[in-house]
Amino acid sequence: MCGLSRPCDIETVNRLGVEYVGFVFAVGSRRYVSPEKAGELKNMLDPGCKAVGVFVNEGVEAVAGLLERGIIDIAQLHGREDEDYIRRLKMLTRKPVIKAFSISTGQDIHKAELSSADLVLLDAGSGGLGTTFDWKLIPGIKRPYFLAGGLTPGNVGQAIALLHPYAVDVSSGIESDHFKDKAKMTAFAGAVRAADAANNVDTGRKGDRL
Repeated sequence: MCGLSRPCDIETVNRLGVEYVGFVFAVGSRRYVSPEKAGELKNMLDPGCKAVGVFVNEGVEAVAGLLERGIIDIAQLHGREDEDYIRRLKMLTRKPVIKAFSISTGQDIHKAELSSADLVLLDAGSGGLGTTFDWKLIPGIKRPYFLAGGLTPGNVGQAIALLHPYAVDVSSGIESDHFKDKAKMTAFAGAVRAADAANNVDTGRKGDRL
């Protein structure tokens, strides 16, 4: 669950057992939080929940600094960060890196497969826009991925059943009036858990993550 900014958001994800939360460090985003605020929220998280920092074309040293200071556990790159950027970041820190890819063609899937990032995220655009992309492009991808883009409590179960992603990522789909909505967050988590349980029965796979 991405774009958290308030203590009440953290209380809800702790109650729901969410495994990843996202703090947006892209200046200009309405979901932006300062490193100081993110640190305060991180300290409220249950130990089993990982804090992901979302960045757009941020300086590599600044990203590494937040990782090394423990304000975030994982960096998620949503801008024009290339393989050289990822290589330099990995030289500065051993913390995991997620690279986001905007998916519109099969070639975009191929680029995601070749990324040296620890994990990739497949999205419809720059993130947080609440739009989906053509899921028919995904089957056959040869690495685990986060699925993002237009997910809601109403469609995330179908997405998991069809695509079996490593994890799902949501932001606008759990908001009302530009703030995280506890009822929608609860409904989203419930839909993920239900689809996960069905997948386990059908395939014997380990549970999906959110």
